[in-house]
Amino acid sequence: MKVFALLLAAFLPAFATNPAVAKGQGAGNPSAPILIELYSDFECPACRAFHVDMLPLLLRDFVNTGKVYLVDHDMSNHQHSAEATGYAFAAARIGKYSEVANALFQHQGEWSQNGKVWDAVASVLSAADQKKVAALAKDPSIQAEIKTETDDGRIKVAQTPTMIVIRSMRQYRFVGSPNYDLFSGFLNDLLKR
Repeated sequence: MKVFALLLAAFLPAFATNPAVAKGQGAGNPSAPILIELYSDFECPACRAFHVDMLPLLLRDFVNTGKVYLVDHDMSNHQHSAEATGYAFAAARIGKYSEVANALFQHQGEWSQNGKVWDAVASVLSAADQKKVAALAKDPSIQAEIKTETDDGRIKVAQTPTMIVIRSMRQYRFVGSPNYDLFSGFLNDLLKR
């Protein structure tokens, strides 16, 4: 019985900080001491600002150094965001999630106005990858994933962007784009605990 309790104690933190990420939406080391779940919407202007201004710093200082495992959760709350999310999920299945997500945020001003989401997506894919993503985006399982992720997200967050920072089974919620210096200080303090 003691052996079982010791094994459970050893593996319990790993379960709390190691979510199932089936769609290639995770970045960094899944065994990192901190997990950040990022809830955003490709068509949300505040999410775009977070993605362009804060995310590169977070990736550089914490994700790429093995201190944070970042998981993107895509919400679909705007007119064209479900289509954008469908392409992103399809791209994730061929290992191109980051490229497509970056293009969607970079070109958000255009496609959110004219509805030409595919133009942003296609701009970062080869012709062969374009065919794969276009075909996968029509797969009913992609639409099911979008619905599940959006429904789950609505249970957890009221607005985007929201980050849920998890360390040693404790959760800390950040809504919007916090000041990076203060947020990085918080993460560094959290790493010392």
